Amino acid sequence: MSQLKKLDGSLVVSLFFIGGFSCLFVHSSSVNFGQYTSSFIMKQFIFYLIGFMIMFGISLLDIEQLKKIGWPFYGLAVALTAGLIVAPESIARTINEAKSWYQIPFLGSLQPSEFLKFAFLIVVSKVIISHQEKNGRPSYLADLWLLVKIGLIVLPPSLLVYKQPDTGMVMLYMAMILPMILFSGIHRKLLIVFTAIPLVLISIVVVLYVRFNDFFTEKILGALSGHQVSRIYGWLQPYDYIDSSFQVRQGFLAIGSGEFIGKGYLNNNVYVPEKHTDFIFSTIAEELGFAGGAFVIALLFFVIYRIVLITVEAKDPFMTLMGAGISSLLAFQITQNIGMTLGLLPVTGVTLPFLSYGGSSLLSNFMLMGIVMIIHKSYKGYMFKRED
Repeated sequence: MSQLKKLDGSLVVSLFFIGGFSCLFVHSSSVNFGQYTSSFIMKQFIFYLIGFMIMFGISLLDIEQLKKIGWPFYGLAVALTAGLIVAPESIARTINEAKSWYQIPFLGSLQPSEFLKFAFLIVVSKVIISHQEKNGRPSYLADLWLLVKIGLIVLPPSLLVYKQPDTGMVMLYMAMILPMILFSGIHRKLLIVFTAIPLVLISIVVVLYVRFNDFFTEKILGALSGHQVSRIYGWLQPYDYIDSSFQVRQGFLAIGSGEFIGKGYLNNNVYVPEKHTDFIFSTIAEELGFAGGAFVIALLFFVIYRIVLITVEAKDPFMTLMGAGISSLLAFQITQNIGMTLGLLPVTGVTLPFLSYGGSSLLSNFMLMGIVMIIHKSYKGYMFKRED
């Protein structure tokens, strides 16, 4: 009980309520239209129980123990991700043109790329802190070497994930790691260059699409897989590419049909493929309307708000880096998922944190919440020590 008291109560309660919404709407999304033979609610409920146990288990560690498991866990996650390349179809089946999961008898599937988030978070934070301790004052060469080391840690596994293909997961890695680099204390001019490069590249791509569409189609889109190209065109020109944009158009229709207060629980009647996973927000908005959808979004961002407050209170560089990475990751993931269901952003296969059906995604996010609980426990402990 003493360990339970060290958890952040408001964060636990928020996750409990989000879990209730998740189970209810995973059930609602999977029972209509005869798409599935049974509901996924029991599996999601079990995933949530396991997730809470994992969060509590990780929260029992201290910061030094967390640092020690970083590299071994990184090695395991990378090995499992690389193993998908040679794994036979019997244990790593291709689903929706992506080979991203191991099939585990009686348990379901395991997506190792999800657990790379936990590994990257700890290892990159360790490398940055070690760099800060060795180099008191920022210097171009030392800071450039730091960026190289981070690149060597992150890029090879990210390329493996990209080749699966899973562009959305790579985007999540970048959303987590880039803020950590911004907080790393590297030289300001180098930071400006580092920030400007992706902005310039995005600007070039936009200009090529608008002014030089033939070149864009041949050279830029030609480097992507057919699945990725169809998603991009389905987003940019949804009514010209009917097949590619079907999921987006149906999701948008479901959300719009919910109006302000929704149609009521279990009354979703707009068919959206895989509605219980990536597009679960379309079910929530259809059944609860704008009011219910806004409440769920507020609940999700309250979780991020608590993480930010906990991180700020910690006042420890290692904890600050991890807290910044986790809060940025979740904020980006929520924005990307809801944005794609509204047709504002391209479909990337990114789940809605703590709401979408899926064991690997849910458990990996609870592992991150375990780190948040360690940060909360640590600064609470320091406060009590100072008072004594």
